[in-house]
Amino acid sequence: MKSFIHDDFLLQTDAARELYHTYAKSEPIYDYHCHLPPAQIADNHAFADLAEIWLGGDHYKWRAMRSNGVDERVCTGNAAPWEKHVAWCAAVPYTLRNPLYHWSHLELKRYFGIDAVINPASAKEIWEQANARLPGMRVHDILAANKVAVICTTDDPADSLDIHERIRKTGIKTRVYPTFRPDKAFIVHQPTAFNAYLEKLAGAAGSGKIKSFDDFIATLKKRHDDYHEFGARLSDHGMETIFAESCTPAEAKAIFDAARQGRAATPDDLARFSSFLLLLLGRWDAARGWTKQLHLGGIRNNSSRLLKQLGPDTGLDSVGDFPHARALSRYLDSLDVTGELPRTVLYNNNPADNYVFATMIGNFQDGSVAGKMQFGSGWWFLDQKEGMEWQMNALSNLGLLRRFVGMLTDSRSFLSYTRHEYFRRVLCNLLGGDMERGELPDDPALIGTMVREICFSNARGYFRLGLDPAYAG
Repeated sequence: MKSFIHDDFLLQTDAARELYHTYAKSEPIYDYHCHLPPAQIADNHAFADLAEIWLGGDHYKWRAMRSNGVDERVCTGNAAPWEKHVAWCAAVPYTLRNPLYHWSHLELKRYFGIDAVINPASAKEIWEQANARLPGMRVHDILAANKVAVICTTDDPADSLDIHERIRKTGIKTRVYPTFRPDKAFIVHQPTAFNAYLEKLAGAAGSGKIKSFDDFIATLKKRHDDYHEFGARLSDHGMETIFAESCTPAEAKAIFDAARQGRAATPDDLARFSSFLLLLLGRWDAARGWTKQLHLGGIRNNSSRLLKQLGPDTGLDSVGDFPHARALSRYLDSLDVTGELPRTVLYNNNPADNYVFATMIGNFQDGSVAGKMQFGSGWWFLDQKEGMEWQMNALSNLGLLRRFVGMLTDSRSFLSYTRHEYFRRVLCNLLGGDMERGELPDDPALIGTMVREICFSNARGYFRLGLDPAYAG
């Protein structure tokens, strides 16, 4: 029986196969957005067993297990690793046509050399073979084997950069950079959490207590400067939709002062305060030559029951249906009109909005940087074959696909580098199909150069982060 994951997996034409094997397969990985834990990189973490590396932190798999009737104790709780593994192997046959079916088999094949189709009957064999390989698969081994040139983790301004300093001292070839994601600085509608956060922020900055609105802004700016000095060049925001309301400094101060006194901001005040802060942060990014990322469109933490039990980032989220166009236009224009619009990547979580995002970036290209405004890779619920094709088709029709900065893992799992392979196969199959139909020239060198650019070199040129000489090109 032919292996499910074979050399030409997802590649349906001769042209697609040539593009992938000649131009895509060997390119390094530039993972400019992920949620990998920096401490595990610093510690060169050794995984205890297959359940830890395969299921730990992977909320996609937890969602599927819940849908398959698996108790939470086995998904995220204190069940034995073997019990979790068996439950996942029993769930995988029910993920047919879900991207998890592809991803899980790719993970076993690429990391452990296991060809078995995942099901309850193969669970013991998979467990034994994978666990036998784990001693030689510490985190640094995984990064080297996957030719990961860059990792940009997701970090709060209140986080210490000490872990990143420890990573640098390990001497790994993969360059790991923090990303400035100040989402908790916006939560004036949750004054208890907001005030606790300000204490942590002040501690990270080492600048004394935050007593006033001016202290708050100065402390945030100091952390932005600290990140820059450390080599960070990306910021990020995860929001349902962008805020672009009018708000004066005096109004922002009044909202801040109320939150400090324990009074929750109203929805209108939250929108105004957030608008003020977003503009300020955008200007800081532009002044420093950073790239801003906007992850928009998800509804997070929908199950209050499970949120109370498990906390955030545990698979309780879904696609939203928010109006984006007017506010996004106002926000970008407010920065652009003063020459303070940074390089920006827009990520969309609802395929219905793909054309909104793909056309919005075209409004604010200014000729200063090729592809300055980017429509980001299919994100979250859209980082699967159909979602990737939708995103690339929208960008192709309305912008310049060849300037696209390509794939990112957006994951907490070190096994997720197979998603770059998955993306590259989808990309090559899409372009190869166009070549076979005569919609693109039958010129593998031309189209192959485009493939290489999207897989790696566009991101290398766009984000401008330092690389080990092995990947510098």
